[in-house]
Parts: sequence; C-alpha cells; structure tokens
Amino acid sequence: MRVLFVASEVAPLAKTGGLADVAGSLPRALIQRGHDVRVVMPAYDVIDTSLYRTAPADPGLVGFDLGPKRVTADIVEVDLDGLPVTLVDAPGLYRRGSLYTEDPDEAFRFAVLCRASLELCIRWRWAPQVVHCNDWQTGLIPVYLRSLFAEEATFSSTRSVLTIHNLAYQGNFSAEVVPSLGLGAHKAMLDQARLAEGWVSLLRTGVQHADALTTVSPTYAREITTPEFGFGMDDLLRERSGQLIGILNGIDTQVWNPAIDRHLFYPYSAKSLWRKEWNKRRLLETLGLSYREGVTVLGIVSRLVDHKGIGLLPGPVSARLEKDEVRLVALGSGDPALEASLAGLGDRFPDAASFTSGYDEVLAHRIEAGADIFLMPSQFEPSGLNQMYSLAYGTPPVVRKTGGLADTVEHWDPESQTGNGFVFEHYDEPGLDWALSEAMAARGDRKAWKRLQLNGMQMDFSWDRSAAEYERLYQTLSATERESRPANSSM
Repeated sequence: MRVLFVASEVAPLAKTGGLADVAGSLPRALIQRGHDVRVVMPAYDVIDTSLYRTAPADPGLVGFDLGPKRVTADIVEVDLDGLPVTLVDAPGLYRRGSLYTEDPDEAFRFAVLCRASLELCIRWRWAPQVVHCNDWQTGLIPVYLRSLFAEEATFSSTRSVLTIHNLAYQGNFSAEVVPSLGLGAHKAMLDQARLAEGWVSLLRTGVQHADALTTVSPTYAREITTPEFGFGMDDLLRERSGQLIGILNGIDTQVWNPAIDRHLFYPYSAKSLWRKEWNKRRLLETLGLSYREGVTVLGIVSRLVDHKGIGLLPGPVSARLEKDEVRLVALGSGDPALEASLAGLGDRFPDAASFTSGYDEVLAHRIEAGADIFLMPSQFEPSGLNQMYSLAYGTPPVVRKTGGLADTVEHWDPESQTGNGFVFEHYDEPGLDWALSEAMAARGDRKAWKRLQLNGMQMDFSWDRSAAEYERLYQTLSATERESRPANSSM
C-alpha cells in the first residue's frame, strides 16, 4: 500500500518525546512488510543534515496560498538507512531553535506542514491510499482532504488515520487563527460550539474528520473516552468510538537490545544476566556513587512533567536512601520544580543518589542496563516506551496501572512465578511505596528474581507486531467508502 506518514518529529532527526520514536520506527517496519511509505516532517534548524545522505527534491520547491499568505518552501530528501524522509524547509517558520514555540503563528507553522504534505503528493504524482497523521500538529490534514482537496483526483481514494499520542496536547488556539489556516470558506466544517466560545482545537478538528482514529495502547483508547482522561474531548471520542482503536507502540529492537547495545559497558543477554551487575557497578562508579555487591539501583529516565509521577518519588525513595537500601540514578528534564526535587535527593545523599538534567542517549541506555528496578509511576501514560525498554533489559519496572503501562506490565506473583513487574493502582505515595516494597522483597529471592527478569526479556515488543495491526487497519480502510462527515454545529 501507499502510505503518507506525516509527523512533527521523527527520530533520530528531531525528538522531544515518544512520537519521534514511533515516526522513526513504524514507517520502517511497514516498508519491511512491503509497503510504499513516505514520511514528511518540518526541516527544523536543530536537524544536523550533514549526518545523513540528503539531496534536493524534485520539484525542489513547493508553493501555495494558505489564507492570505503565499508560502514557498524548499524540499530536501533525507535517506535514513532506507527510510525516505522529506523535509519541508520554510526558514521563517521552522528555524527557531526548537521544534515547538509559543509564538503567535504556531498554528500556521503546522498548517503549512499539513498543506505542504498534500501538495507534495500531487507533485510526485503519487496517490496515497492512506495518510497517517500524528497528534494535533497534523490534525488539519483530514479536514483539508474533505475541503481544499475534495475534488483533487490524487486523493479520490485516500483515507486518513489520526493517531493520538497524548490527548493532553490538543493544539488549542484563538479562533482568530482560522483564516490563516486556509479554512475561512470552510468554517462550517469546524467545531461550531468551540468557535462560538472563541477558540479552535486542531486535534479536535482531526478527530472530527479522520476516517479512523488510533491511540497508542488499548487501555488508553478506553480511558480517553472518560471524563477523567478525556481532557474535555471525551464527548467527541465517545461519539467516534466505533472508529477508535488502540494499537500498542513497539520498540526498535536493533537499538534497544542489551545483547547488541553499543552504549553498554558490557552487553548481555538472557543467558548472561550476571553482566547486569557489572554494568551496575560501572554505572555507579561513573556517576560517583558508592557500590556494594547486590545493592539495589532504582532507575528513572523521564520527561519531568506532573503526570509522570515524579512528585510521588521523594518520600518513598528518600526513606530507602536514608537506610542505605538503594541507589537512585535519574535522568530527565522539564519542570524546574521537579528537577530541583531530584537534584535535592542528590544533594542530600551524594554517595547514593544522582540526577542528570537533560537527555543523554548513552546514559539512558546505561541506566536501563545498570538499574535493578525502573520507576515509572505515571498518573496517565498513553503507551510508554521506557517500561518496554526496561523489560527487554531485565529491569523489572514499578508502574501505575494506567494506559500502556497496564497493557505491558503484569504484577509479579511469587507463587505462580508469573508477571514481569510491579503494579499499583492508587496514584499516591502509599501506592508507590507499596509497589516498591513488593519489588524490594522480591529482590530477596535470587532465583525468583531471575525468573521475573526472564519473563520480561522473553516478551515481544517489536514494531513488526504493531505494524501488522496498522497494516490490517489500512487495508480495511482502503476497502471501504470514505465516511461522510458533515459539519456539526454542536460537536
């Protein structure tokens, strides 16, 4: 099948979160299954194109009117080891030192990406059967297909899929931006109730008009239809629940595989698990922390935002640091207060706790390999990737039962020797403390702990599994008529 995949970030070119990992891995998995996939993203100035094979594209330039403005963009093709990525280079829009901004034209920046992606298909004389959109930044594509490009023969058989990676980010803007999006003549296709309130949501617009909706785990697909997790969009998601499915993300097993991981001090496999202890010792030594054989290391690699549960950590973790039961190795960036909280643990326990601000790919891999227990106590987690990395590395995770964490982590049962981690339900310190106590108790039985590790390492989180589910969705969509989505005055 011909699939156009549009995303605001693609790893390794540009990344702020899990979306980039998906956009860099899922299209590649689909290509390996025999599909013709083309990826389009902005040409941010943070991308170092000198690291990749690039070439000016044919036609090289793309130009169009979007609202009252004329847009002209250079087009550059990048080859990521067989994954073709097209960069849309509009210097005035994407050369700002970061992927996302709070600038007044933020909605316009990504409207240009959406419009340019479709214009490119026409110039390529390439008719995609599916356009796969991702998050609010590409939410205008489904409505563009039904309005600006409704009569374009290139898209006569095209269906749209919109994946919601995190519903908390919706692309909400003042209604004043609507003319700049090129939808002035098509305002009736937007959410009229929200327009009357003076705002427009680009994600809601995409959800309203996409032919199919996916999110990144089955549990999260159910959760977002509830007021607790719907962030004000649960009404529309319940209405469209027949077109909404959850497909669990995968991981790149060529990158996240302890047997071939070039970042590790000592690569290891299920047959050489003793090398984890070697990695632990080197990890602690490089961070200036004290080591003793068998000491339990707690690992954290996370964006530091409220819903990641970082605020729950100081009590349960500091109590164990005070007793010299554990070491803590944390890596992340985000909320200054959360950074200060983790840094404070390092200040209080300089021989036992370390916090590194920012993102360090090498350190992230070494934490997964050197930690005994990975902490991921999220309030909500659409899919989560780090718990899958942890399971692959024989590092049982402690997680809250939500979203993709609930779909991938099963609480350890010492009687049946089943389970792969430790799961708590109530989002509070006592819940986390209970799960951490369960994990520490399990550490006391070396034979059982190895069984727990192997349970996780034997799971299949490869992208091929997830790609097969997307493949079935694409084929089903391609075989059906496009659903009529008339304007709705109240949605």
